[in-house]
Amino acid sequence: MVSERIKDLRERDGYSQTALSKKLGLTRSSINAWETGISVPSTQYLVELSRLFKVTTDYILGIDTSESLRIDGLTIEQKNVLCALIEQFERYNKFAHAMDVDPASDTEEILELVREFKKAKASE
Repeated sequence: MVSERIKDLRERDGYSQTALSKKLGLTRSSINAWETGISVPSTQYLVELSRLFKVTTDYILGIDTSESLRIDGLTIEQKNVLCALIEQFERYNKFAHAMDVDPASDTEEILELVREFKKAKASE
């Protein structure tokens, strides 16, 4: 679980193993060992990873499966825009699930279905 989380977070943020190792002052083989489950990061590196990836240590450890998004420093308007986007993504994912398609791989297909649905609703 820890190994998968570290790899997923690294890839999500666009780091290579080498880039992440340099960021943390480690060798690439250390990162590889974490990601393959050969070893686990020390407490110090768990905290550094959580800060770097902006997730909790519980998330990295697999204790908490929810992700969080830090929005400190944003204006109220910016926060409202993010909330509206999140609501749209949630609706989109529910629609994708109802249509039995994978939202990650079938984005264009889903968007076309949404467009058709909107057109049909508008013509009613």
